[in-house]
Amino acid sequence: MLRPAFLPHFSQTLLLQALGFLVSVCVSVPIVVILLQWGTLGNGEQEIWQHLFATKLGRLTLNTLVLVVGVGVGVSVLGVSLAWLVSVCEFPGRRHFEWALMLPLAIPGYVMAFVFLGLFGFAGPVQTTLRNWFGNDVWFVDIQSPGAVILVLTLVLYPYVYLLSRTAFLAQGRSLMDAARVLGLSPIAAFLQVALPVARPAIMAGVALALMETLADFGAVSVFNFDTFTTAIYNAWYGLFNLTVAAQLASLLLLFVVLAMTLEQYGRKFKRYTQDERRRSVQTYRLHGTHALAATLFCILVIALAFVIPVIQLLVWVSSTISSELDSRYLEFFSHTVMLATMAAVVTVIIALLLALGKRLAGSKRLHGWHHFAERAATLGYALPGSVLAVGIMLTFTWLDRKLSTILYLEPVLVGSLFALLCAYVIRFLAVAHAPVEAGLQRIKPTVMEAARSLGAKPKQVLWQLYVPLLQPGIFTALIIVFVDVMKEMPATLIMRPFGWDTLAVRIFQMTTEGQWERAALPALTLLLVGLVPVILLVKNSRAPVLMKGKFLAQ
Repeated sequence: MLRPAFLPHFSQTLLLQALGFLVSVCVSVPIVVILLQWGTLGNGEQEIWQHLFATKLGRLTLNTLVLVVGVGVGVSVLGVSLAWLVSVCEFPGRRHFEWALMLPLAIPGYVMAFVFLGLFGFAGPVQTTLRNWFGNDVWFVDIQSPGAVILVLTLVLYPYVYLLSRTAFLAQGRSLMDAARVLGLSPIAAFLQVALPVARPAIMAGVALALMETLADFGAVSVFNFDTFTTAIYNAWYGLFNLTVAAQLASLLLLFVVLAMTLEQYGRKFKRYTQDERRRSVQTYRLHGTHALAATLFCILVIALAFVIPVIQLLVWVSSTISSELDSRYLEFFSHTVMLATMAAVVTVIIALLLALGKRLAGSKRLHGWHHFAERAATLGYALPGSVLAVGIMLTFTWLDRKLSTILYLEPVLVGSLFALLCAYVIRFLAVAHAPVEAGLQRIKPTVMEAARSLGAKPKQVLWQLYVPLLQPGIFTALIIVFVDVMKEMPATLIMRPFGWDTLAVRIFQMTTEGQWERAALPALTLLLVGLVPVILLVKNSRAPVLMKGKFLAQ
């Protein structure tokens, strides 16, 4: 590869190695600190664990497994079926459904949860209307059951599978299915034996993302009072006031994450499929009669449940409370949220840009391989649930504060600071920023830099007048996605926020824990409207999976 001219070779090597090492350590330290907490099991921790074993641990494990399996099956069935319909079939409204099915990405899971509970709960308008019509003995499904939690998370997370599956099906075209039909397979058999296996890597990547979001979820399960490891971590910290037990519970949740990632990689290892990735015109199968009507109604039902009904309910609640809720406190929550999101987005994207440029500008093969390893390690933070990351960072900064207090006689400055919270955001969402930046960098050929240097451009000119302008779309996309993700992040913000730094997500949690759905509607609607921005980007670039979140989709 071409050695950059704007850094001496020796200093360039040191800078690249230092950057990769530093970022990798920042991601790894919280995990290592959490795992080390098993060596500090004192009497107080032993008593708490005895209590957990006797009362909660079995239920926590079972609930987490049920949630993961249920959401995994739900997003797979819903995402793949919808992707197949809009990619391969022609029916009324297909072109509109193609982008409308992405809209649920804008709704945080905890917002969908309290809307469903407020709408379909015992005191909600649906059950109240049914009792008025059919009497007090009318039967209605238990809205606080595990099935309801699975349904809510499935409706929020199926777009991950839908987007990637749709891209894979579009890449196949119709020729693959036609060849299978010529060989005597029925339409269903051709889909199951040919189209589905070829799209399997994309489907599994989407399911893996959905499962990580499920394991990281705190808001939705807390709204439904459905105990999982994320709620147990929060309760151990704020209920039992024991950070060590919270860290040990976080390590068990981390075990679920590692298991999910291992199974996904293991499944890819033994089943690999290839396909021609050239762009082609896709001929669709035209559905007629009841089949066309069923496809249209199916898409309408999903969009209504996952987006239209929640938005309408939020608007109804906001219209009745906006006069009292739109005050100085709301503006304070909003300003805190925007300030944190802006700072986190800028810092995260700068680090992602340096990582991506470092890999591109690595002068030797060995250095390039090292930087690739460091890059992969640095972007693993997205796999960490916010609650796990918060515990790891708090333990690390608590230890650092003690050392600073002993050596320099300083008061604690790291724990409970904005710096600690920003560290959590950067580690968690670095992969989100890195994916579009790296994708943009891959579109710039190395010969462009050679041409600029041959024309006499100075090193700084090459960087600021060539690379940065060409990377603007990727940088802009990364800024927006990280900004929105930080605004919606609840567990890390709830646990690590400094005193008085409540955000919109924290406000929603506070109101929903008290059952005041109407008062939570205004901040929820604000987050939803902001969340539509990256969804619009996805709609415009729906054939480019790199705009999705996470390192899975960048590969």
